[in-house]
Amino acid sequence: MSESATLELSKALIARASVTPQDLGCQQLLADRLAALGFTIEHLRFGETDNLWARLGDNTPCFVFAGHTDVVPSGPEADWATPPFTPTIKDGVLFGRGAADMKSSIAAMITATERLLAGKPELKGSIAFLITSDEEGPANDGTVKVIKTLQARHEEITWCLVGEPSSTNQVGDVIKNGRRGSLGAKLTVYGQQGHVAYPHLAINPIHIISPALTELCAQTWDNGNKHFPPTTFQISNINAGTGATNVIPGEIVVVMNFRFSTEVTDQQLRDLVEDILNRHQLNYDIEWTLSGQAFITEQGELIEATQAAIKEVCQYETELSTAGGTSDGRFIAPTGSQVVELGPVNESIHKINENVNIQELDRLSAIYEKILTNLLT
Repeated sequence: MSESATLELSKALIARASVTPQDLGCQQLLADRLAALGFTIEHLRFGETDNLWARLGDNTPCFVFAGHTDVVPSGPEADWATPPFTPTIKDGVLFGRGAADMKSSIAAMITATERLLAGKPELKGSIAFLITSDEEGPANDGTVKVIKTLQARHEEITWCLVGEPSSTNQVGDVIKNGRRGSLGAKLTVYGQQGHVAYPHLAINPIHIISPALTELCAQTWDNGNKHFPPTTFQISNINAGTGATNVIPGEIVVVMNFRFSTEVTDQQLRDLVEDILNRHQLNYDIEWTLSGQAFITEQGELIEATQAAIKEVCQYETELSTAGGTSDGRFIAPTGSQVVELGPVNESIHKINENVNIQELDRLSAIYEKILTNLLT
């Protein structure tokens, strides 16, 4: 039995061990396919990050497929049933790092576009691809830099489909129409180092920070809304001490993170945290890191076209969700673009033996093609 074009391309991409921020020729492979279709190709490299911007036509509206060729490290290869960068099919399932997140999505985007254009339709707009190798890493030189480049030359994205693995049980059962914001902080609280037998001659930062941490953990930041659950606060790391049992530490470092809804801004969260710390009269420094703002795409042409495509191809309804972590949609949505995320089942992403069902892979490509048809023909 011959392999589908989507499966073949997925395997070719998985075989390249493009651990972030490396691309290892994945984007050139895509560029060659797109150039053959008449796309104008731009390779945009920032720092160590390769980015691809490819566009067919210059009319509006502009529909963009967005994704990333970089993957997370495989972890111990001995723990994998098959080598992580040797794409392997077993019982109708394709195994390999990036199979679900998200090389198969990119392959499906390419083959969907190829099939659509083979019919030589008269497009009511343009199609573009925004592909980066810096999504799984710091994300400083990837999509965010490409968007700035496009904005500088007044090139606008009307609709954007990000191929992140959004599905839960079967492809297309869930699409993401927004994401929570992510705000991190590294808090250092200072005390005075000393001997545990003479606590009156020292200030224990672990002790003095504890009431403030208790208050932060108990705080209700907002109540969420119809699109988002309430904002959450989590402490992910606490570090203090010299390693000796008889030394009161001189400082404590606490790493924390907010996943926040559209009901609150990152500045409001910063102000609330610092107000609590100040009320507890702590001597501290705090470093804030905003990874992305919360965003939401309300019901509109893109969501309607995506829902209709899933219904036609899969014969079931899809659920809208804003759950999960951040994605590069956070850089695209602020431009005014409608953004949705639709990709494979996410159960195995970042895990040992990452995989995708090959029948669902072809179904995803069919959904992508139908979305293009709904919006541009």
